[in-house]
Amino acid sequence: MAKVVSIAKKPPVPNGKEKPKGTRKSAKRSARPELVHRFLIVLTGTDPVIWRRIEVPETYSFWDLHVAIQDAMGWMDCHLHEFRLLDAGERKVVSIGIPTGEESADRPVLPGWQVPVSQFFERREWHSPPATYAYDFGDDWEHVVIHEGLEPVDESRSYPRCVSGEGRCPPEDCGGPHGYVEFLLAYVDPTHEQHESMVQWAGEDFDPEAFNPATVKFDDPKKRWKHSHLRRT
Repeated sequence: MAKVVSIAKKPPVPNGKEKPKGTRKSAKRSARPELVHRFLIVLTGTDPVIWRRIEVPETYSFWDLHVAIQDAMGWMDCHLHEFRLLDAGERKVVSIGIPTGEESADRPVLPGWQVPVSQFFERREWHSPPATYAYDFGDDWEHVVIHEGLEPVDESRSYPRCVSGEGRCPPEDCGGPHGYVEFLLAYVDPTHEQHESMVQWAGEDFDPEAFNPATVKFDDPKKRWKHSHLRRT
C-alpha cells in the first residue's frame, strides 16, 4: 500500500479569490454551464472490464473531474492520483494532480484545481486524444479517460451524473489488477485457504458484477479538497 506523501506547501483553495496562474480559462462554477463533457472511464487490467460513463459541467477543473471519477468508480480517494495527457502544442506529456514538491524538474505535476478540463478537452466530437488517470501509485490502478464530446445541458438533470457503467469497484489496497484477481479467486471459493479472511475483509455481500449508476452520489469538489488537504498535512 502506497503511503500518502505530505504536500510541501498549502495550495490555494480551488475557485477561491486568487486567480490561478498559467491557465487559459476560469474554472468558476457560479453560473449553470450550457454544455457538459461526456467521458468514458475504463479501468484497465480488469476482466470483465469495469467502466463508467459520466457527464460533468464544461467549467470543471481537473480536480473536479478527479472527484467525479472517484465517486463514479467507487474509490475512497485515500491515495494520490495523476492525470497524464498529451499537449499537442508542446508535444509532450503533461501531468496534472497534487504536487508534492518531490517531482523532478523535467516532469512537474500541475495543480489540478488550477487547470480547466476544457483546456485539453474542448471539442464536440471524438477528436481529443485519450488521457490516463492513475490512482494509488502502490496498487497502480490505471484508467483510460476517453472524451466523447460536449453535449448540451439537459435542464431537467443535475450534474455531474453517471450515465452508465458495469462492474463493482475493486476494494482499496487489494494489490492492483493482479491482487484483485487473487482476491476474487479466494473470495468465491469456500475451499480456498484465504476464503474466510477475504470474506471478513471485504464483507459477505461483495458482488463484482454489481453496479447501478442511479446509486452514485457525487461529493462537492470544494469540500473534498479541504478534507483531502487536512488529511495530508
